Amino acid sequence: MNSAIPPALTPTLLASVAPHQDQAKAAQQAAILRAIAPDGQTILASYGIDTPLRTAHFLAQLAHESDGFCTTQEYASGEAYEGREDLGNTKPGDGVRFKGRGLIQLTGRRNYREIGARLGLDLENNPESAAEPLTSLRIACEYWLSRDINAAADADDLEAVTRLVNGGLRGFDHRRACLARARAALGC
Repeated sequence: MNSAIPPALTPTLLASVAPHQDQAKAAQQAAILRAIAPDGQTILASYGIDTPLRTAHFLAQLAHESDGFCTTQEYASGEAYEGREDLGNTKPGDGVRFKGRGLIQLTGRRNYREIGARLGLDLENNPESAAEPLTSLRIACEYWLSRDINAAADADDLEAVTRLVNGGLRGFDHRRACLARARAALGC
């Protein structure tokens, strides 16, 4: 494992992990990256995401989950999550209210409540705040820590990292491409 300190997370470095696909998304991506870059490395380090390899895996997963750092909110309405008791969506409207938000798509009333409690934020009553870029970065870090994903990242096991983030292997080829770019950017 490369235990060196990762380079500073600049908007340019972050953008190199997930180059935007079109000009329409370029402004969205730039705004998100400008918001998370100044405090990003400090936040990641506070969660033990503090080596180039851990950082590369983390950024690759975020790049995929956030459409290349172009959104912090799921494009779909969330209706598909309506009535999903496994997500804690027990009240009418919960699917839409607690749709995926954040750089790792936090989904479901239960997850908003649990992650919010860990962060000291009332995400259950203010779910839209989960889409704020710095909050969404902290949510992603909490999620990463709660599932001990650093261990899979240390083993450089992209499949295990992806399963822990996604529950399956959806978008695996794109995640692999993002990881290759992240590793190149971080020198690991």
